[in-house]
Amino acid sequence: MNDEPVIARIRLNPHSRDVQRDLRDATEMHRTVMRMVPDGLGNSPRHQAGLLYRLDETDTTSTLLVQAHRLDPDRLPAGYGQADIKSLGPMFTALRKGLAVRYRIVLNPAKRARLPLETRGKRGRIVPLSGAEADQWWLRRASDAGLQLHILTPTNMPPIRPRRQDSDGMRHSLVRYDGTATVTDPDALHMAVLAGIGRGKPYGAGLLSLAPAPAA
Repeated sequence: MNDEPVIARIRLNPHSRDVQRDLRDATEMHRTVMRMVPDGLGNSPRHQAGLLYRLDETDTTSTLLVQAHRLDPDRLPAGYGQADIKSLGPMFTALRKGLAVRYRIVLNPAKRARLPLETRGKRGRIVPLSGAEADQWWLRRASDAGLQLHILTPTNMPPIRPRRQDSDGMRHSLVRYDGTATVTDPDALHMAVLAGIGRGKPYGAGLLSLAPAPAA
């Protein structure tokens, strides 16, 4: 596969029944975006494909961003939407320490609950974070990813609970963050964009978008 991934920006057709279904059901949306990656990727096809996606919605449009090593929009359902694809290589080339950027990411901030000492060896359940706790979680993750945040504006997104329940019935709480930052470690940031950040990647979380910040 290519060394650098590509990203598809798909303006969804609101009249498509497939689109309407996917907007109601995150599991179906994941199945649809997986159609765009090559077949035969083994037991962890999403991971092998490097697939991440995010839904950006306004009052009038819905745009699906899909990132992977290789994408074929012709494999989407007929009439699903208009897709434009570009390489992320130029963005990675432009990354340098001290670069001011704008960012957007949808995250599933969460932590693992601590268990009493007598339950040593067992793992606590995953607990969603919100408010100031979620903001601090993103500040830490951003720092690890090579970004010093200056502005972080949270927007609570509708929670995701797949139609076919997970074994624990877990609900995935999503928060979108928009803001500005300075690149502190280009290599770490490169890896974070490739791998995504946090949990909930099959449900539209983790894809980090970057753009140059306008000059002050």
